[in-house]
Amino acid sequence: MNPLSSPLLTDLYQLTMLEGYFDAGMTETAVFELFVRKLPPKRNFLVAAGLEQVLRFIEGLRFEEAELDWLERSGIFRPGFTARLADLRFTGDIHAMAEGTVFFPNEPVLRVTAPMPEAQLLETRVLNLVHFETLVASKAARAVIAAPGKRLVDFGLRRAHGAEAGLLAARAAYLAGFDGTATVLAGPEFGIPVFGTMAHSFVEAHDDESDAFADFARTFPDNAVLLIDTYDTVAGARNAIAVAQRLARHGIKIRGVRLDSGDLAALAREVRTELDVGGMADATIFASGNLDEYRLRDLVASGAPIDGFGVGTSLVTSSDAPYLDAVYKLQEYAGRPRRKRSTGKATWPGRKQVYRFGDAEGTFARDVVTLEDDLRDGEPLLVPVMEDGRRIVTSPDLGAIRARTAAEIARLPVGLRELDEVDPPYPVEIAPPLAALADAVDRANVAVGGWEAE
Repeated sequence: MNPLSSPLLTDLYQLTMLEGYFDAGMTETAVFELFVRKLPPKRNFLVAAGLEQVLRFIEGLRFEEAELDWLERSGIFRPGFTARLADLRFTGDIHAMAEGTVFFPNEPVLRVTAPMPEAQLLETRVLNLVHFETLVASKAARAVIAAPGKRLVDFGLRRAHGAEAGLLAARAAYLAGFDGTATVLAGPEFGIPVFGTMAHSFVEAHDDESDAFADFARTFPDNAVLLIDTYDTVAGARNAIAVAQRLARHGIKIRGVRLDSGDLAALAREVRTELDVGGMADATIFASGNLDEYRLRDLVASGAPIDGFGVGTSLVTSSDAPYLDAVYKLQEYAGRPRRKRSTGKATWPGRKQVYRFGDAEGTFARDVVTLEDDLRDGEPLLVPVMEDGRRIVTSPDLGAIRARTAAEIARLPVGLRELDEVDPPYPVEIAPPLAALADAVDRANVAVGGWEAE
């Protein structure tokens, strides 16, 4: 049993709902949509991510014998329920925004159309995957905006909330424009370039800092980047220069140095001067240490001579906005539109499409959320990706998704690319036919039902 692909990696109420639906004979077609109710503070847009992991999960959705045995022994369900689960596979359709698409509140990112038990069972894991990768991709995009032209590397695995989170954060960050990651598994798993330098412990384990630098460079003669802040950063730079001059006679070149603490802007200037005077003008300076997009913005604005940055904790935890108000809601069942009407959590009923309109220069101007059959001239953002439980399109490689993200961000109005919240926000219009349907559902007093949480 692979815990990360198990259908038991869900909330218990998904399974109790399945038994309830089976008992009531409620297996007609349901339509659920995943969307974000509102943007976190200081966010002007989000970047869709995680669709590939969702499709893999759905394709492999099945209960293994050990999982069925556990459900039988749990005493929670009636005899016979697990027999229904043994044959359960996803047979429905998926429409989704392409990964890398910029989107805004109340816009469906993904739509599931399937028999009710199948569609219900997807909720927790689909939300889990789309929410997390979208959260990190959106955070990473802000770092890319803050540090244009700089090398950005994900350093976050050790501070991630679990191994899967660290691995998927590497994917989401690369998708959003990072150049690579320190997470090695992301290389074979996703084809992401992996980067690394040296540890402070390597320097401390040596009796002399220069010996540590020389040993490391001899081991990695083609890619030696030296960590120079274990003791005194400027003195470390001088030691690096001395080692570089000595090793140059043996054909070994020091490619750069890394700063991991202190006043990075001031230290980078001092180190840059030392390197230039010491004959290492082409050596790069890479910086890390509790960085986020705001510190990147300030360092770049200060003119600090830093060529690249490692961003860790703030990225993988999205520290200033650690969650999105993302939900997965029933919009139609058995051919009838459904609408949740809770205060502050009301939904728009029916199967929807999002159309995007640009201005004469190609800049995004406004989005319209409307019913699927209300055809518009704009670009439809939701496209079919799965029919009858099977993929109908080949997933783009991560490089293509990365290029799409860059193109999408380049088409945002300039104000939306600021790190602070703009007013007014990007316009998202609710089309009259959709508003009219909501009114009709309210008048008919069609309630969503009492089983939904959140």
